[in-house]
Amino acid sequence: MDSKTAAAGKMERPSTISRRLLLGGAATAAVALLQSGFGQTIQTAITQADAARGGVRQPGPLPSTLGSRSPFEQPAKLPSDTSSRTPLQNLYGSITPSDLHYERHHSGVPALDPAKYELLIHGMVDNPLVFSLSDLKKFPAVSRICFLECSGNFRGSKDTLTPQEICGLTSQSEWTGVLLSTLLRETGLRNGASWLLAEGGDAALMTRSIPVDKALDDAMIVYAQNGEAIRPEQGYPVRLLLPGWEGNCNIKWLRRLELCDQPLMTREETSKYTYPVKDNKIRQFSFEMDARSIITFPSFPQQVEKGWIEIRGLAWSGRGKIESVEVSTNNGKSWQAATLATPVLSKAHTVFRYLWQWDGNETVILSRATDETGYLQPSLQQLAAARGKDMGGYHLNPITAWQIRKTGEVLFVPEKWK
Repeated sequence: MDSKTAAAGKMERPSTISRRLLLGGAATAAVALLQSGFGQTIQTAITQADAARGGVRQPGPLPSTLGSRSPFEQPAKLPSDTSSRTPLQNLYGSITPSDLHYERHHSGVPALDPAKYELLIHGMVDNPLVFSLSDLKKFPAVSRICFLECSGNFRGSKDTLTPQEICGLTSQSEWTGVLLSTLLRETGLRNGASWLLAEGGDAALMTRSIPVDKALDDAMIVYAQNGEAIRPEQGYPVRLLLPGWEGNCNIKWLRRLELCDQPLMTREETSKYTYPVKDNKIRQFSFEMDARSIITFPSFPQQVEKGWIEIRGLAWSGRGKIESVEVSTNNGKSWQAATLATPVLSKAHTVFRYLWQWDGNETVILSRATDETGYLQPSLQQLAAARGKDMGGYHLNPITAWQIRKTGEVLFVPEKWK
Protein backbone atom coordinates (compact mmCIF):
# COMPACT_ATOMS: atom_id res chain seq x y z
CA MET A 1 0.00 0.00 0.00
CA ASP A 2 1.52 3.36 -1.03
CA SER A 3 1.47 6.44 1.16
CA LYS A 4 -1.42 8.06 -0.76
CA THR A 5 -3.64 5.00 -0.36
CA ALA A 6 -2.77 4.76 3.30
CA ALA A 7 -3.54 8.41 3.80
CA ALA A 8 -6.88 8.07 2.00
CA GLY A 9 -7.81 5.06 4.13
CA LYS A 10 -6.88 6.97 7.24
CA MET A 11 -9.06 9.88 6.21
CA GLU A 12 -12.08 7.63 5.46
CA ARG A 13 -11.88 5.78 8.75
CA PRO A 14 -14.45 7.17 11.25
CA SER A 15 -13.03 9.07 14.18
CA THR A 16 -12.35 6.83 17.15
CA ILE A 17 -13.69 7.33 20.65
CA SER A 18 -11.27 6.70 23.49
CA ARG A 19 -12.12 4.69 26.58
CA ARG A 20 -11.69 7.84 28.65
CA LEU A 21 -14.10 9.69 26.37
CA LEU A 22 -16.72 6.93 26.63
CA LEU A 23 -16.56 6.32 30.35
CA GLY A 24 -15.69 9.60 31.96
CA GLY A 25 -15.99 13.37 31.86
CA ALA A 26 -18.95 15.69 31.81
CA ALA A 27 -19.01 16.30 28.06
CA THR A 28 -17.95 12.85 26.86
CA ALA A 29 -19.28 10.80 23.99
CA ALA A 30 -22.11 8.37 24.56
CA VAL A 31 -23.86 5.51 22.83
CA ALA A 32 -27.46 6.13 21.85
CA LEU A 33 -30.17 3.74 20.77
CA LEU A 34 -31.92 4.83 17.60
CA GLN A 35 -34.78 3.24 15.70
CA SER A 36 -34.72 2.80 11.97
CA GLY A 37 -37.71 3.53 9.77
CA PHE A 38 -38.81 -0.12 9.84
CA GLY A 39 -38.56 -0.61 13.61
CA GLN A 40 -35.01 -2.01 13.93
CA THR A 41 -33.04 -0.78 16.95
CA ILE A 42 -29.43 0.19 16.22
CA GLN A 43 -26.59 1.75 18.19
CA THR A 44 -24.78 4.90 17.17
CA ALA A 45 -22.05 6.88 18.85
CA ILE A 46 -22.60 10.46 19.96
CA THR A 47 -19.42 12.44 19.46
CA GLN A 48 -18.07 14.96 21.92
CA ALA A 49 -19.35 17.79 19.73
CA ASP A 50 -22.81 16.19 19.58
CA ALA A 51 -22.77 15.85 23.33
CA ALA A 52 -21.98 19.52 23.76
CA ARG A 53 -24.75 20.55 21.38
CA GLY A 54 -27.35 18.15 22.78
CA GLY A 55 -26.66 18.71 26.45
CA VAL A 56 -25.79 15.06 27.12
CA ARG A 57 -24.90 14.39 30.76
CA GLN A 58 -26.77 17.46 31.92
CA PRO A 59 -28.65 16.87 35.20
CA GLY A 60 -32.25 15.86 34.57
CA PRO A 61 -35.43 16.20 36.63
CA LEU A 62 -35.35 14.87 40.18
CA PRO A 63 -37.68 12.10 41.44
CA SER A 64 -41.30 13.17 41.20
CA THR A 65 -44.65 12.31 42.76
CA LEU A 66 -46.06 11.18 39.42
CA GLY A 67 -44.27 9.58 36.48
CA SER A 68 -44.56 10.79 32.90
CA ARG A 69 -43.92 9.51 29.39
CA SER A 70 -40.87 10.48 27.43
CA PRO A 71 -41.62 13.56 25.33
CA PHE A 72 -40.57 11.43 22.34
CA GLU A 73 -43.51 9.07 22.98
CA GLN A 74 -46.90 10.68 22.37
CA PRO A 75 -49.61 8.04 21.89
CA ALA A 76 -53.08 9.54 22.04
CA LYS A 77 -56.70 8.53 21.86
CA LEU A 78 -58.78 9.70 18.91
CA PRO A 79 -61.82 11.56 20.31
CA SER A 80 -65.27 12.28 18.95
CA ASP A 81 -68.37 13.73 20.65
CA THR A 82 -69.29 10.39 22.26
CA SER A 83 -66.15 8.25 22.27
CA SER A 84 -62.38 8.13 21.97
CA ARG A 85 -60.39 5.31 20.39
CA THR A 86 -57.32 3.47 21.66
CA PRO A 87 -54.18 3.74 19.44
CA LEU A 88 -53.84 -0.03 18.96
CA GLN A 89 -50.98 0.42 16.47
CA ASN A 90 -48.84 2.22 19.07
CA LEU A 91 -49.13 -0.32 21.89
CA TYR A 92 -46.85 -3.15 22.99
CA GLY A 93 -48.17 -6.31 24.58
CA SER A 94 -51.79 -6.85 25.56
CA ILE A 95 -52.36 -4.39 28.43
CA THR A 96 -53.68 -0.93 27.54
CA PRO A 97 -52.31 1.94 29.64
CA SER A 98 -55.19 3.30 31.71
CA ASP A 99 -55.03 6.75 30.14
CA LEU A 100 -55.28 5.22 26.65
CA HIS A 101 -58.28 2.99 27.41
CA TYR A 102 -61.09 3.73 24.99
CA GLU A 103 -64.06 5.79 26.16
CA ARG A 104 -67.76 5.68 25.28
CA HIS A 105 -70.08 8.17 26.96
CA HIS A 106 -73.81 8.75 26.84
CA SER A 107 -73.79 12.03 28.76
CA GLY A 108 -70.19 12.81 29.65
CA VAL A 109 -68.09 11.89 32.68
CA PRO A 110 -69.69 12.61 36.07
CA ALA A 111 -67.58 13.79 39.03
CA LEU A 112 -68.53 11.47 41.90
CA ASP A 113 -67.23 11.79 45.45
CA PRO A 114 -66.03 8.33 46.61
CA ALA A 115 -66.78 9.25 50.22
CA LYS A 116 -70.46 9.64 49.29
CA TYR A 117 -70.64 6.67 46.95
CA GLU A 118 -73.39 4.08 47.49
CA LEU A 119 -74.44 0.93 45.62
CA LEU A 120 -78.02 -0.20 46.21
CA ILE A 121 -78.98 -3.84 45.61
CA HIS A 122 -82.73 -4.38 45.91
CA GLY A 123 -85.79 -5.86 44.22
CA MET A 124 -86.25 -9.63 44.35
CA VAL A 125 -83.77 -10.15 47.19
CA ASP A 126 -84.24 -11.31 50.77
CA ASN A 127 -82.15 -8.55 52.29
CA PRO A 128 -81.84 -5.26 50.35
CA LEU A 129 -78.50 -3.60 51.10
CA VAL A 130 -76.59 -0.41 50.43
CA PHE A 131 -72.81 -0.71 50.07
CA SER A 132 -70.34 2.14 50.45
CA LEU A 133 -67.00 2.04 48.65
CA SER A 134 -65.27 1.07 51.90
CA ASP A 135 -67.82 -1.72 52.35
CA LEU A 136 -66.97 -3.13 48.94
CA LYS A 137 -63.25 -3.07 49.71
CA LYS A 138 -63.80 -5.16 52.85
CA PHE A 139 -64.86 -8.17 50.78
CA PRO A 140 -62.25 -10.58 49.37
CA ALA A 141 -60.75 -8.89 46.32
CA VAL A 142 -60.24 -10.59 42.98
CA SER A 143 -58.31 -9.44 39.91
CA ARG A 144 -58.56 -10.54 36.31
CA ILE A 145 -57.25 -9.40 32.96
CA CYS A 146 -59.88 -9.04 30.26
CA PHE A 147 -60.86 -6.80 27.38
CA LEU A 148 -63.76 -4.42 26.95
CA GLU A 149 -65.18 -3.67 23.50
CA CYS A 150 -67.93 -1.42 22.23
CA SER A 151 -70.46 -3.37 20.19
CA GLY A 152 -70.22 -0.70 17.48
CA ASN A 153 -66.49 -1.22 16.99
CA PHE A 154 -66.00 -1.21 13.24
CA ARG A 155 -65.25 1.43 10.62
CA GLY A 156 -64.21 0.58 7.07
CA SER A 157 -65.04 3.33 4.60
CA LYS A 158 -61.66 4.33 3.13
CA ASP A 159 -58.12 3.01 2.63
CA THR A 160 -56.44 5.61 4.85
CA LEU A 161 -57.68 4.19 8.16
CA THR A 162 -55.46 3.14 11.04
CA PRO A 163 -56.23 0.19 13.37
CA GLN A 164 -57.26 2.86 15.88
CA GLU A 165 -59.90 4.19 13.49
CA ILE A 166 -61.08 0.75 12.34
CA CYS A 167 -61.57 -0.91 15.72
CA GLY A 168 -60.01 1.25 18.44
CA LEU A 169 -63.05 0.89 20.69
CA THR A 170 -61.46 -2.04 22.51
CA SER A 171 -58.92 -2.02 25.32
CA GLN A 172 -57.60 -4.35 27.99
CA SER A 173 -56.84 -3.85 31.67
CA GLU A 174 -56.27 -5.74 34.88
CA TRP A 175 -59.45 -5.12 36.87
CA THR A 176 -59.73 -5.49 40.64
CA GLY A 177 -62.86 -5.61 42.76
CA VAL A 178 -65.35 -8.02 44.31
CA LEU A 179 -67.31 -10.76 42.58
CA LEU A 180 -70.95 -9.79 42.16
CA SER A 181 -71.92 -13.28 43.31
CA THR A 182 -70.33 -12.46 46.68
CA LEU A 183 -72.63 -9.45 47.14
CA LEU A 184 -75.67 -11.42 45.99
CA ARG A 185 -74.96 -14.02 48.65
CA GLU A 186 -75.21 -11.19 51.18
CA THR A 187 -78.55 -10.00 49.86
CA GLY A 188 -79.96 -13.39 48.93
CA LEU A 189 -82.01 -14.10 45.80
CA ARG A 190 -85.71 -14.82 45.78
CA ASN A 191 -87.15 -17.62 43.69
CA GLY A 192 -87.77 -16.47 40.15
CA ALA A 193 -85.11 -13.73 40.14
CA SER A 194 -83.60 -14.25 36.69
CA TRP A 195 -82.59 -10.74 35.58
CA LEU A 196 -81.12 -7.63 37.14
CA LEU A 197 -81.24 -4.02 36.06
CA ALA A 198 -77.88 -2.25 36.27
CA GLU A 199 -78.10 1.56 36.48
CA GLY A 200 -75.30 4.09 36.17
CA GLY A 201 -74.80 7.35 38.00
CA ASP A 202 -74.23 9.50 34.92
CA ALA A 203 -76.73 12.10 33.74
CA ALA A 204 -78.22 9.61 31.25
CA LEU A 205 -78.82 7.02 34.00
CA MET A 206 -77.48 4.42 31.57
CA THR A 207 -79.31 1.14 32.23
CA ARG A 208 -79.13 -2.42 30.93
CA SER A 209 -80.88 -5.67 31.81
CA ILE A 210 -78.46 -8.48 32.67
CA PRO A 211 -79.26 -12.20 33.16
CA VAL A 212 -78.66 -13.40 36.71
CA ASP A 213 -76.70 -16.36 35.33
CA LYS A 214 -73.97 -13.94 34.22
CA ALA A 215 -74.09 -12.12 37.57
CA LEU A 216 -73.48 -15.40 39.38
CA ASP A 217 -70.73 -16.48 36.97
CA ASP A 218 -67.83 -14.07 36.43
CA ALA A 219 -69.41 -10.61 36.85
CA MET A 220 -67.44 -8.20 39.02
CA ILE A 221 -67.96 -4.90 40.79
CA VAL A 222 -64.61 -3.23 40.14
CA TYR A 223 -62.97 -0.23 41.76
CA ALA A 224 -59.38 -0.56 40.48
CA GLN A 225 -57.71 -0.74 37.08
CA ASN A 226 -54.09 -1.60 36.33
CA GLY A 227 -53.06 -1.23 39.97
CA GLU A 228 -54.72 2.12 40.67
CA ALA A 229 -58.20 3.43 41.34
CA ILE A 230 -60.34 3.10 38.25
CA ARG A 231 -60.18 6.20 36.05
CA PRO A 232 -63.19 8.58 35.96
CA GLU A 233 -63.64 7.89 32.24
CA GLN A 234 -63.95 4.19 33.10
CA GLY A 235 -66.52 4.58 35.86
CA TYR A 236 -64.84 5.93 38.99
CA PRO A 237 -65.41 5.05 41.71
CA VAL A 238 -67.14 1.75 40.74
CA ARG A 239 -68.28 0.04 37.56
CA LEU A 240 -69.86 -3.26 36.57
CA LEU A 241 -67.55 -5.62 34.70
CA LEU A 242 -69.02 -8.41 32.57
CA PRO A 243 -66.03 -10.18 30.95
CA GLY A 244 -66.53 -10.88 27.27
CA TRP A 245 -69.83 -8.97 26.95
CA GLU A 246 -70.50 -5.88 24.86
CA GLY A 247 -69.17 -2.72 26.47
CA ASN A 248 -72.46 -0.90 27.09
CA CYS A 249 -73.58 -3.67 29.47
CA ASN A 250 -70.57 -2.96 31.67
CA ILE A 251 -72.32 -0.06 33.38
CA LYS A 252 -70.01 2.71 34.59
CA TRP A 253 -70.50 4.80 37.74
CA LEU A 254 -72.71 1.95 38.98
CA ARG A 255 -75.31 3.09 41.52
CA ARG A 256 -78.09 0.50 41.53
CA LEU A 257 -78.82 -3.20 40.87
CA GLU A 258 -82.46 -4.24 40.88
CA LEU A 259 -83.24 -7.97 40.81
CA CYS A 260 -86.32 -8.91 38.78
CA ASP A 261 -87.93 -11.76 36.86
CA GLN A 262 -87.70 -10.31 33.35
CA PRO A 263 -85.69 -7.78 31.34
CA LEU A 264 -86.81 -4.19 31.85
CA MET A 265 -86.66 -3.28 28.12
CA THR A 266 -84.81 -0.01 28.59
CA ARG A 267 -83.95 2.40 25.82
CA GLU A 268 -80.43 0.97 25.51
CA GLU A 269 -81.72 -2.54 24.75
CA THR A 270 -84.69 -1.67 22.54
CA SER A 271 -84.11 1.36 20.33
CA LYS A 272 -80.33 1.04 20.79
CA TYR A 273 -77.84 -1.85 20.75
CA THR A 274 -80.10 -4.02 18.61
CA TYR A 275 -79.60 -4.76 14.94
CA PRO A 276 -81.47 -6.14 11.93
CA VAL A 277 -81.12 -9.70 10.69
CA LYS A 278 -82.78 -11.50 7.81
CA ASP A 279 -86.56 -11.74 7.32
CA ASN A 280 -87.23 -8.29 8.81
CA LYS A 281 -86.28 -9.36 12.32
CA ILE A 282 -84.33 -7.49 14.99
CA ARG A 283 -81.76 -9.21 17.16
CA GLN A 284 -81.82 -8.19 20.82
CA PHE A 285 -79.65 -9.07 23.83
CA SER A 286 -76.63 -9.98 21.72
CA PHE A 287 -74.29 -9.94 24.69
CA GLU A 288 -71.10 -11.83 23.81
CA MET A 289 -68.42 -10.36 21.58
CA ASP A 290 -67.37 -12.79 18.85
CA ALA A 291 -63.80 -13.77 18.00
CA ARG A 292 -61.83 -11.13 16.18
CA SER A 293 -58.30 -10.17 15.18
CA ILE A 294 -56.51 -7.27 13.54
CA ILE A 295 -52.96 -6.81 12.29
CA THR A 296 -51.49 -3.73 13.93
CA PHE A 297 -48.12 -3.91 12.14
CA PRO A 298 -47.74 -3.35 9.29
CA SER A 299 -50.76 -1.09 8.94
CA PHE A 300 -51.59 2.38 7.66
CA PRO A 301 -49.71 4.78 7.71
CA GLN A 302 -46.60 2.68 8.31
CA GLN A 303 -43.93 1.99 5.67
CA VAL A 304 -42.10 -1.31 5.25
CA GLU A 305 -38.99 -2.42 3.38
CA LYS A 306 -38.25 -5.56 1.43
CA GLY A 307 -36.98 -8.38 3.63
CA TRP A 308 -38.00 -9.89 6.95
CA ILE A 309 -41.05 -8.36 8.62
CA GLU A 310 -42.67 -9.45 11.87
CA ILE A 311 -46.41 -9.23 11.29
CA ARG A 312 -48.10 -8.68 14.65
CA GLY A 313 -51.51 -7.88 16.03
CA LEU A 314 -54.23 -8.63 18.55
CA ALA A 315 -56.90 -11.32 18.75
CA TRP A 316 -59.73 -11.72 21.27
CA SER A 317 -63.04 -13.46 21.93
CA GLY A 318 -65.83 -12.89 24.42
CA ARG A 319 -66.54 -16.62 24.47
CA GLY A 320 -63.23 -17.75 25.97
CA LYS A 321 -59.62 -18.24 24.91
CA ILE A 322 -58.18 -17.67 21.47
CA GLU A 323 -57.30 -21.10 20.11
CA SER A 324 -55.34 -19.98 17.05
CA VAL A 325 -54.63 -17.09 14.70
CA GLU A 326 -53.81 -17.59 11.03
CA VAL A 327 -52.09 -15.07 8.77
CA SER A 328 -52.28 -14.87 4.99
CA THR A 329 -49.66 -12.95 3.00
CA ASN A 330 -51.26 -13.63 -0.40
CA ASN A 331 -54.78 -12.22 -0.04
CA GLY A 332 -56.30 -15.35 1.47
CA LYS A 333 -55.00 -17.92 -1.04
CA SER A 334 -53.20 -19.73 1.78
CA TRP A 335 -52.97 -19.38 5.56
CA GLN A 336 -50.17 -19.98 8.06
CA ALA A 337 -50.33 -20.35 11.84
CA ALA A 338 -49.13 -17.35 13.84
CA THR A 339 -47.43 -17.61 17.23
CA LEU A 340 -49.55 -16.62 20.23
CA ALA A 341 -47.87 -14.76 23.08
CA THR A 342 -48.37 -16.52 26.41
CA PRO A 343 -50.22 -16.63 28.67
CA VAL A 344 -53.34 -16.93 26.53
CA LEU A 345 -56.15 -15.81 28.85
CA SER A 346 -59.89 -16.28 28.57
CA LYS A 347 -61.86 -13.31 27.24
CA ALA A 348 -58.64 -11.36 26.81
CA HIS A 349 -56.58 -9.71 24.11
CA THR A 350 -53.88 -12.08 22.87
CA VAL A 351 -50.85 -10.85 20.94
CA PHE A 352 -49.98 -12.82 17.80
CA ARG A 353 -46.83 -12.70 15.65
CA TYR A 354 -45.79 -14.13 12.29
CA LEU A 355 -42.33 -13.76 10.71
CA TRP A 356 -42.58 -13.12 6.98
CA GLN A 357 -40.04 -12.40 4.27
CA TRP A 358 -41.51 -9.88 1.87
CA ASP A 359 -40.19 -10.13 -1.70
CA GLY A 360 -41.12 -6.55 -2.59
CA ASN A 361 -44.13 -7.42 -4.74
CA GLU A 362 -47.55 -5.92 -4.09
CA THR A 363 -49.74 -8.13 -1.92
CA VAL A 364 -52.50 -8.18 0.69
CA ILE A 365 -52.09 -9.49 4.24
CA LEU A 366 -54.89 -10.67 6.53
CA SER A 367 -55.47 -12.40 9.86
CA ARG A 368 -58.29 -14.54 11.22
CA ALA A 369 -58.89 -15.88 14.72
CA THR A 370 -60.47 -19.06 16.03
CA ASP A 371 -61.60 -19.30 19.66
CA GLU A 372 -61.89 -22.33 21.90
CA THR A 373 -65.55 -22.86 20.94
CA GLY A 374 -64.46 -23.44 17.33
CA TYR A 375 -65.86 -20.12 16.10
CA LEU A 376 -63.84 -18.84 13.10
CA GLN A 377 -63.69 -15.10 12.42
CA PRO A 378 -65.72 -14.43 9.25
CA SER A 379 -65.20 -12.16 6.29
CA LEU A 380 -67.45 -9.14 5.86
CA GLN A 381 -69.19 -10.89 2.98
CA GLN A 382 -69.89 -13.94 5.15
CA LEU A 383 -71.41 -11.69 7.82
CA ALA A 384 -73.64 -10.02 5.23
CA ALA A 385 -74.71 -13.40 3.85
CA ALA A 386 -75.66 -14.67 7.31
CA ARG A 387 -77.36 -11.53 8.64
CA GLY A 388 -78.50 -9.70 5.52
CA LYS A 389 -76.97 -6.71 3.82
CA ASP A 390 -78.86 -4.27 6.05
CA MET A 391 -77.11 -5.56 9.18
CA GLY A 392 -76.47 -2.26 10.94
CA GLY A 393 -73.26 -1.35 12.73
CA TYR A 394 -73.24 -3.58 15.81
CA HIS A 395 -71.25 -6.78 16.39
CA LEU A 396 -69.24 -6.56 13.19
CA ASN A 397 -66.01 -8.55 13.51
CA PRO A 398 -64.79 -9.05 9.92
CA ILE A 399 -61.40 -10.21 8.72
CA THR A 400 -59.37 -7.05 8.10
CA ALA A 401 -57.03 -6.71 5.10
CA TRP A 402 -53.99 -4.50 4.46
CA GLN A 403 -52.54 -3.85 1.01
CA ILE A 404 -48.76 -3.57 0.78
CA ARG A 405 -47.64 -1.69 -2.31
CA LYS A 406 -44.27 -2.09 -4.03
CA THR A 407 -43.23 1.22 -2.51
CA GLY A 408 -43.69 -0.23 0.98
CA GLU A 409 -46.80 1.90 1.57
CA VAL A 410 -49.47 0.13 3.64
CA LEU A 411 -53.18 0.85 3.09
CA PHE A 412 -56.39 -0.53 4.57
CA VAL A 413 -58.58 -2.49 2.13
CA PRO A 414 -62.18 -1.22 2.51
CA GLU A 415 -65.06 -3.49 1.50
CA LYS A 416 -68.68 -2.83 0.56
CA TRP A 417 -71.43 -5.19 1.58
CA LYS A 418 -74.55 -3.30 0.47
